[in-house]
Amino acid sequence: MKKPGWFKVRYIDNEESRQVKDLLEKNSLHTVCQSAHCPNKQECWAHGTASFMIMGEFCTRGCRFCAVKTLARPPPLDPEEPEKLAEAVSSLNLKYIVITSVDRDDLEDYGASHFAACVRALKEKSRGTKIETLIPDFNGERPALEKLASAKPDVISHNVETVERLSPQIRDRRADYKKSLQVLGMVKDIDKDIITKSGLMVGFGETTDEVEQTMKDLRNAGVEIITMGQYLSPSSAHYPVKEFVSPETFDDYKKTAYSLGFRYVASGPLVRSSYRAEEAFLLN
Repeated sequence: MKKPGWFKVRYIDNEESRQVKDLLEKNSLHTVCQSAHCPNKQECWAHGTASFMIMGEFCTRGCRFCAVKTLARPPPLDPEEPEKLAEAVSSLNLKYIVITSVDRDDLEDYGASHFAACVRALKEKSRGTKIETLIPDFNGERPALEKLASAKPDVISHNVETVERLSPQIRDRRADYKKSLQVLGMVKDIDKDIITKSGLMVGFGETTDEVEQTMKDLRNAGVEIITMGQYLSPSSAHYPVKEFVSPETFDDYKKTAYSLGFRYVASGPLVRSSYRAEEAFLLN
């Protein structure tokens, strides 16, 4: 489907964006900016920010919307990754950092302890940096979530990705809409002081009523921050774009979300779950 004329991506290349790129290569780190083909990569890097993707570049799941490479048995975790990540973030002097990951269903705790180790290393090296963790579902297991929560990230985010009806078509068979809601609610039950966040994409063929019901489901799970953006198909082999949602509709979604009680809402064609993530935290 051809992109409408109003859909434009800003391209920015400056010293800060090149610095981020060089640090990633030097420390053998991955970002979701690269692996998921994010349209905002250059803009965020130009502001000296990035969402780091830990636990390798291969995911054990195969969602139909996602550009990240898949592998049933990815290489072992790098035990030095938490320290490498902390060093990179310290070098960039960031105020806010997002740590995300691939799914690692091959690991005993789905990578929760590795996530926690990264958070602790960051807290040690960059004490003033706020930390958001954008996590997989850890198969909905509470002990794994407790491991991460014990490291005290400022925000725990988990994306429902789409509306309930379309979830089985778009997400991996091991992912589940209700499981995602349970994970988000469980975080609040474990530690009420951790801010929870979720995101969904539109343009899969969902209805306005379905998007609004998803917002209500997220609020009922205690989610405080929501992001909504346009789905872009990474290739012809991925799930196709069914619709380009207008900026006006995104504005309507934002108004609805605020009326439901979300603390912060980011809604627009180019919004992604990690895009300008610091604004949601620093404004609250």
